[in-house]
Amino acid sequence: MNRIRKGDQVLVIAGKNKGQRGDVLRVDGDRVFVANVNIVKRHTKPNPQANQAGGIVEREASIHISNVQPFNPATGKGERVGTKTLEDGRKVRVFRSSGEQLDA
Repeated sequence: MNRIRKGDQVLVIAGKNKGQRGDVLRVDGDRVFVANVNIVKRHTKPNPQANQAGGIVEREASIHISNVQPFNPATGKGERVGTKTLEDGRKVRVFRSSGEQLDA
């Protein structure tokens, strides 16, 4: 079970964007794309089939999954995550510090 999923709010704990937080847009293996974090400029060619204009485009670059932590709104910090099996057999993610279940 993945500790970080699409839609989670995460805190960047290492690198040039340390301290920033945002929502996970997508997870690709061991890399995550976080909204409005690690913005890079890319030169792109126009693609008329996809109605895509050319020029310099700003977009999010990936961050290694080890450099982000799920954000706990109750404490206002990034925290470690574990798993717990409920009575009905479902596995859920919980914060290690409080045992509180993640929303997503």
